[in-house]
Amino acid sequence: MSQPADHTVNAQHSSLRSALQGVREAIPLLGGYIPVALSFGLVATQADFTTWEAAAISALIYAGASQFLFVGMIAAGAPLWLVVAMTLLINVRHVVYGPNLAALLPRSRHWPWLMHGLTDQVFALALTRLPQLPEVKRFSWFVGASLLAWSVWIISTIVGASGGEAVTARWPLLGEIMPFALPALFLTMVAPRFTDKRWAAAMLCTILTALALNLAGWSNVAIPLAAACGALCFYTVTFQPRRSRP
Repeated sequence: MSQPADHTVNAQHSSLRSALQGVREAIPLLGGYIPVALSFGLVATQADFTTWEAAAISALIYAGASQFLFVGMIAAGAPLWLVVAMTLLINVRHVVYGPNLAALLPRSRHWPWLMHGLTDQVFALALTRLPQLPEVKRFSWFVGASLLAWSVWIISTIVGASGGEAVTARWPLLGEIMPFALPALFLTMVAPRFTDKRWAAAMLCTILTALALNLAGWSNVAIPLAAACGALCFYTVTFQPRRSRP
């Protein structure tokens, strides 16, 4: 009679262990999340947002570049429809992220709210780790990794908004270094992908397109257009495996 109950307890224990594994493996991401979120909290308060407004932006928008754009455009008096349109345009890259992870994750009714946890860094980590995990562990692993990243992002925003000015006033160099944390994190996540020809071609296409658009003076649309070109390259360019010689 106790077997079903034991089975339920074991399943819950296994899910908890998988979630904790996701938390543990997402910890390296925080090296990029914390400085950028601190910087955002500081920038938001300098643009006359309150600490809790900055925290709400981090909780609801939860997208680094889009948050900086949102605060800057609101502070400059841009119309709300344009702010929303530009935020969606920058985040259009998630249209590519979703299908790539969908094949690795089990079906669940919880995905509508868990999609909010899909960031660039979580996507890169999940794309690497999920194929190495048993299917029964993947959902819990993703929950743990994404919730850690989201909660630390919000907490760091609050810290930056409430005490960022005092810290940068005492150590001015820190204010110059923090904005480079996110590009450095992207570089460490992207570099291993250059060992694959298909990924290397797509990333080179993205980089060259973004560079060309910036040089042409189209910097406002460089990121989304470059991301679209990279995605198109990834899905259209294929490489034939080398045939071994007899």
